[in-house]
Amino acid sequence: MPRIRPGRNRSKNTNRRAPLLLSSMAPEDFNVRPDEAKSIACPDCRTWRRIMGDKVLKIREHCISDKLAEGEKHTLCPGTDQVVVIDIDVQRWQARQNRLLRDAMPQDNRRAAQQFYKPLPAPAAPVSRIEAEVTLESTRQSYLAHRKGCTRCVGRQHCTDGGILARRYVLALQEEPARCDAREQLERKERRTAQKQTAPAVRKAQWAKRGGEAVEKANNRCSERVAGSVSEFRGPGLPLLPHDVKRHDRRQAELGKRYAAREASAPSAA
Repeated sequence: MPRIRPGRNRSKNTNRRAPLLLSSMAPEDFNVRPDEAKSIACPDCRTWRRIMGDKVLKIREHCISDKLAEGEKHTLCPGTDQVVVIDIDVQRWQARQNRLLRDAMPQDNRRAAQQFYKPLPAPAAPVSRIEAEVTLESTRQSYLAHRKGCTRCVGRQHCTDGGILARRYVLALQEEPARCDAREQLERKERRTAQKQTAPAVRKAQWAKRGGEAVEKANNRCSERVAGSVSEFRGPGLPLLPHDVKRHDRRQAELGKRYAAREASAPSAA
């Protein structure tokens, strides 16, 4: 079925009246919505007629009688070819008309201009695709939980998710020693940092407990010593000579003879 195109007003004639300003008419007597055909209630016959034209807008030619089929004479309406001037803000007029239509509509039939639908929650990601902190215990528990609920993971056979969890568990087993070393190093570093932060306070407390200024004065005090006296830091005096001198000499002579006989017998044995 061919599409019916709207008629065009190719005539340049007008009814020689002053242009009809839309601002002088009631807002409900014309329709100039951008997405609809422009129409207006003829001021003379009060019937709705099309507004034709692109640059010069005119009311379409129409008859004043509606009984032409019954044999009445064709009489043009005086409002034919009336020039129309759009001197209003179309967007503001359209917003006002929409508000009036919405207010005139029964309360039961009113609906919001824009419908808001609550989105459906997204399906939860499989356990094998959840990115979390990977530890040996977490990977083990995830793998065992999957094995318990999966019917395709039997023996050494795994499904897709089961295989991913199994490989993740094996990788965690391989990386556990290095992770433990890194954890120990981190803990050791934290302890050193804590000791450095608390060392001044600890030393201050120890200094206050041991006497403070009194100890410092005792360390800085210097006393004169008597000539020939031994310092108290050297301990008790020790003898420099043997107790029995004759016996000591006799022992040394015997040792000398023994060493000489050993040296004389050494070349002959060689």
